[in-house]
Amino acid sequence: MYPQHMHEEPPLSSGASNQLEHAASSYLRSARHQPVKWQAWGEAAFARAEAENKPILLDIGAVWCHWCHVMDRESYENPEMAERINRLFVPVKVDRDERPDVDARYQAAVSAISGQGGWPLTAFLTPDGRPYFGGTYFPPDDRFGRPGFGRVLETMAQVWRDRREEALESASSVMAAIEHNESFSARGAELTLALVDKIAGSILSQFDPRNGGFGSQPKFPHPAALDLLLEVAMNRDNEQAREAFVTTLEKMSNGGVYDQLAGGFHRYSVDERWVVPHFEKMLYDNTELLRNYVHGFQSFVREDFLLTAVEIVGWLDDWMTDRENGGFYASQDADINLDDDGDYFTWTLDEAREVLQSADLDLALRYWHIGELGDMHHNPAKNVLHVDQALSDLAAETGRKVEVLHSIIDVARRKLLKARGERPTPFIDRTLYTGWNAMAVTAYLEAARVLRMDGAREFALRTLTRLLAEAWDGAGAMSHVIAYPDGIAPDQPVPGTLDDYAFTVHACIDGWFAGGNMKFYQAAIKLADAMIDRFYDRTAGAFYDSATHLDGVVPLGALSARRKPLQDTPTPAGNPTAAAALLRLEPLSGRQDYREIAEDTLASFAGIVEHLGLYAGSYGLAVERLLLDPVQVAVVGSGPEAGRLEALAVARFAVNKTVMRIAPHRLVPGGVPEGLAETLLQVPAPPAADTWAIVCRGRTCLPPIVSSEILLDALEHAV
Repeated sequence: MYPQHMHEEPPLSSGASNQLEHAASSYLRSARHQPVKWQAWGEAAFARAEAENKPILLDIGAVWCHWCHVMDRESYENPEMAERINRLFVPVKVDRDERPDVDARYQAAVSAISGQGGWPLTAFLTPDGRPYFGGTYFPPDDRFGRPGFGRVLETMAQVWRDRREEALESASSVMAAIEHNESFSARGAELTLALVDKIAGSILSQFDPRNGGFGSQPKFPHPAALDLLLEVAMNRDNEQAREAFVTTLEKMSNGGVYDQLAGGFHRYSVDERWVVPHFEKMLYDNTELLRNYVHGFQSFVREDFLLTAVEIVGWLDDWMTDRENGGFYASQDADINLDDDGDYFTWTLDEAREVLQSADLDLALRYWHIGELGDMHHNPAKNVLHVDQALSDLAAETGRKVEVLHSIIDVARRKLLKARGERPTPFIDRTLYTGWNAMAVTAYLEAARVLRMDGAREFALRTLTRLLAEAWDGAGAMSHVIAYPDGIAPDQPVPGTLDDYAFTVHACIDGWFAGGNMKFYQAAIKLADAMIDRFYDRTAGAFYDSATHLDGVVPLGALSARRKPLQDTPTPAGNPTAAAALLRLEPLSGRQDYREIAEDTLASFAGIVEHLGLYAGSYGLAVERLLLDPVQVAVVGSGPEAGRLEALAVARFAVNKTVMRIAPHRLVPGGVPEGLAETLLQVPAPPAADTWAIVCRGRTCLPPIVSSEILLDALEHAV
């Protein structure tokens, strides 16, 4: 059910509007009442800057970004500051979720200028879009060791007016830095499992054994790095990698970074113990962490991992999905307004007592660590619910059964959640982004297969069907956005990025595995071919993040810099994601060119990637997929016995293992992908059997298997 208490977009002030009133993006629309004469990123804004010979003030932010809202209120909603901006600059506002290509380049630019990054991103550009100065948040006057925004505006306008050569020289050097930093590649090192082990070793060197996670504060989840550690743990019997994976999942799900009442993860923790988060919730964090917990349950059959996975799905179902049409919403804001810092999610002791008026109040207070002195700096009475004592320990202390305590905590959770539901709910951005939805489809289909969740499977396939119908033209062109909130249509659709194509290829492959519908496999092939055609650098290797520009088309601003994304920041990087998609397609299609392009892509970065550590998890997983023979398990049949064989087949995570359920009538030419037909169709059906499994490693298949014991033995030797 859609939440009833979310705050609405601010109304337009009387007589005050700007070009953003015509925008589709939630972030841009939230600024349409501001007295700053904002324009959206596009030809018109740059043409105006050139015509008026004014520099551009570029603001990049997001609807979920707390400090973006702070700067909006302090500076962009201030009439005097707005007058100064409108007089001295052409102001342009960009939604980083809607335009990740623009954001990535100007983040690199501001990092080169100031060593800073993040949102809001504030940059000063020449009229043709080259940055000559920038930073992040600027207070309205001098404070926090930062110059006041008013002073920065006057200085940057004066630089453009009186020291233009200096500004142009700075802009040229910044653009050179962007192009150098964003197009790096280094061949030379061999693609070996030893390279993967070096990446894993770098990740493990940052592991915090006391609190889980990597490094100190602030602490971000690193889902791809975690999956790589799990792969190394299972494939190489690496106990240190296993410990890092398990400990991190335990500590995160017990921390305040996890919503202990409704499920789902906040974006990151400001402390090393995972207690106090930044409270926004992102779709991509939760889909990738869902996969971590599903993979953890697969491998270790841990009930706590299962519960966390189920709760993430429950939160996404309840709050972040278009149940009727399919689709996953982008994000939930942290706050209701700027006077609030996570108040929706936090509790004072008195608030908890008012809800939990019972003899079991003390247990709930101890379990979630609720006390007079809480965790929030702005209001020390506010507690972030987190768990630092297991129910088994509390049972031993109190002499009560664990089951009884579970029941008490469940009742308390429902009461607190009901009471929280009466509070105003932070804004949910109902934009459906293509790549993030594809990631969610993959995560839901994995959860459905491992956890036996038919509802998740059905919703994922409905979402994938909508994505292909609304964001793809059926041939080559894909949009970055499936749909905006309230049916708002943009003037121009945002072109799909490499991420959008690569994640959707993965989702289509998973869609085929989920039910054998060949339309999803055929879409995967078309999209993969379009991805290669539009993004692949056939001369130097690897993929650009944005499509090759048409002849005669001059990209706006820093979009002229070409990027080949390698680092997971925070979603899996485009190049290893694209390579992994092609490596998954190769054994299905029999297309050797897919493997060659994937291998060449990974080889392009082999000489530098070991230094990226935490940010090279998806690269390491792609190399594992390249070097290890694919293991395919086809369970043929339906009913309980097929379910049992499938459950055995999915046990234990391995990146090179694929499990599929196939109806017997599909085991005919044209009923399965071409590459599979060459292997599966050569295995005769066992006589007098309704259900059987076929295990293939590489291009070699074992005889059909009808018993659980033989299947377990076959998998033990194959994976």
